[in-house]
Amino acid sequence: MRFLPRRRRFVAGLLLAPLLTGCFASEGGEEPSGGGNGSRLKVALAFPPAENFNPYGADATLLSRLGVTEGLTRLDANGAAAPALAESWSRENEHSWLFTVRDAAFQDGTEVTPKAVAAALTRAAGAEPVTAALSGVELTVEAAGERRVRVTTAEPDPALPLRLSSPGLVVLSTKAYAEKDAVSPVGTATGPFELTKVTGTTAATLDRFDDYWDGRAQASGVDAKFIADGTARTNAMRTGGADIAEAVPVSQATSLDEVARRETATTRTTSLLLNTRKGAFKDPKARAAAREAISTSELARGVYEGHADPGVGIYGPALTWAADKRVKPAGRAGAAAADGTSVTVATYDNRPELPEVAQVLKQQLEQAGFKVKLEVREYSRLEGDALAGKFDAFVSARNTMLDTGDPVSILASDYTCKGSYNLALLCDKKVDKAVAEAETVTDTAKRQDAAMTAEAAILGTDAVVPLVHQRIVTGVGAAVSGVLLDPYERSLVGVGTWR
Repeated sequence: MRFLPRRRRFVAGLLLAPLLTGCFASEGGEEPSGGGNGSRLKVALAFPPAENFNPYGADATLLSRLGVTEGLTRLDANGAAAPALAESWSRENEHSWLFTVRDAAFQDGTEVTPKAVAAALTRAAGAEPVTAALSGVELTVEAAGERRVRVTTAEPDPALPLRLSSPGLVVLSTKAYAEKDAVSPVGTATGPFELTKVTGTTAATLDRFDDYWDGRAQASGVDAKFIADGTARTNAMRTGGADIAEAVPVSQATSLDEVARRETATTRTTSLLLNTRKGAFKDPKARAAAREAISTSELARGVYEGHADPGVGIYGPALTWAADKRVKPAGRAGAAAADGTSVTVATYDNRPELPEVAQVLKQQLEQAGFKVKLEVREYSRLEGDALAGKFDAFVSARNTMLDTGDPVSILASDYTCKGSYNLALLCDKKVDKAVAEAETVTDTAKRQDAAMTAEAAILGTDAVVPLVHQRIVTGVGAAVSGVLLDPYERSLVGVGTWR
């Protein structure tokens, strides 16, 4: 089984992801009596499914946060690759790894076998567009004995166990692929909760999967509602309509009891991405003018009310190594006078701070002489236009470690000529060279150094203006325990989450 992607190959990742200042923590508490007969959990999520729960696109993290899907590995508290469906692994040579598959079952009752794992990963590798964790990677997967799977890459990839933890590289049963051009995670995954019903983009019902390999979940199920409006999510929390509410707006946080607020340092950075291909910001001097007009401390202090840190780079303070390794950008263009230049700034309202950020940016840019039009939509109705370059600027909140846990991978996907999520439409030879060089480095510390050099090259183009590094506020009911506060934002409910 072989997939040859059209994108450029690269060597990415490292065996251990960097330590985080915020620990992937589970809210403590006594386990309920009755051996896992807890009530159903009511969860309010910010992002509705954009692709009918397709596990290879934007919906992948929805599935992992709800405890539906898993891959061969996962990220542990320190961001290292840890066992999931694979109980162990070893490296055969520079190009191939052997993973030992644990004794587990799919939610449709079939067995998780090496053949099934190989088929699932091959299907994931062949997804179009390519899932972010495999952007530029040529991958071959095959069963290699009774309990083992061999994964081979065209180029040496010391980070493969880390890469396979991506929410987009999940293992589903054969039934998931019954339709040629669709993938269904309904009843075909391996996690502690089984997706049993989807109500459009408004709600989903999940039941406990009693045969989960890591034990029965404490909660009997999850009733998820997708509420894009942050105030409405918070109100659901306050009125008992939700036991857990993700992404509580900072403006609403104080309306919750102090014991109901959980603040987590994350690797999410809110940035202003400037369209470098066409429009006003094709001119680097105009981009420089926009950067100089922006006060990041005002955004952190005002919009985020202190629940964020002023933007210092693509990587923020949640990554403990970044500050000491940061390289000053060089070669920036001088700022030109705006002289009434008209620009359109777009953002989405699933994260309620973003429209307010955009409004403050509008004021700051207009003070510098730009004429600014704002466009705000729900994310699923905005992403396509943003990737197509239909806006001059885009305000985005991006978890820099979400896809692979590797600091270099996001640079390749977001800022190179062939990047799959290049919202700035940046294509710069110096940037591509710096990122390509970083991709070849396998030593952890040296790879971090190379990533910071590449970051400086990107910031030197002014294609991106880092605004703030976020802390996420999660609403948790007083009777709820075991919520997974994950700085990578891949997990939310699990085996030990109950009320």
